[in-house]
Amino acid sequence: MAGQLEGKVSLITGGGSGIGKASALAFAREGSKVVVADVNVDGGDETVRLIQDTGGEATFVRADVSNASDVSAMVDHAVQTYNRLDCAFNNAGVSGGPGRIHEYAEDDWSRVLDINLTGVWLCLKYEIIQMLNQGGGAIVNTASVMGLVGGSRSPAYGATKHGVVGLTKTAAVDYAQSGIRVNAVCPGYIRTPMIEQGILLDPGGEERVVSRHPMHRLGTPEEVAETVVWLCSDAASFVTGHAMAVDGGYVAW
Repeated sequence: MAGQLEGKVSLITGGGSGIGKASALAFAREGSKVVVADVNVDGGDETVRLIQDTGGEATFVRADVSNASDVSAMVDHAVQTYNRLDCAFNNAGVSGGPGRIHEYAEDDWSRVLDINLTGVWLCLKYEIIQMLNQGGGAIVNTASVMGLVGGSRSPAYGATKHGVVGLTKTAAVDYAQSGIRVNAVCPGYIRTPMIEQGILLDPGGEERVVSRHPMHRLGTPEEVAETVVWLCSDAASFVTGHAMAVDGGYVAW
């Protein structure tokens, strides 16, 4: 039985760990050739190896999504390797340090915006250029529940994730008649290295974040990956401009 993405070519940023890694594996399982992009070379190479070990096709390209030259070269690498680009998951991002607005360092603010928002815009720009040339495609951006509600002590992260939702909707409207669908996933707290190395290290941190989810547990990278696969598949052919919460009910409370 053919997979949901059989014969397609997919690009995944932040594919060296967490949600990106799980998504790369899920895309390959569903029949897609996968281009894994990350600044983490070892992590990206490991993701490619895991895909190849299961009989899939994958290649790695190092890319800093905040750098336009890197992003352009990343898309070129996908096209030169596999001749086209059908799906893109713009997932790379950082959490940024905690702090209230009046305490937040300007350098930290700029870094988070450069990666989380400008990075998504750059990826969209070069992916869309290719998709317009070939006649369509599907793109998913990683936002967050913090792009749907307010969160304390995370001004840069919250601002960028709200920005990703707005950018997603704008792109969806602009390219709907060009055969390009653009959606976003808005994960709740997912058990990824970013979370494990941050919030979960605080005393009582896991209990605190679990209590915010009606399901009373953290999500897994694989649960987000399955949503992204669906959004990129033909099964979601009439879905565009949507910011889909994958959050165990977080924003329902």
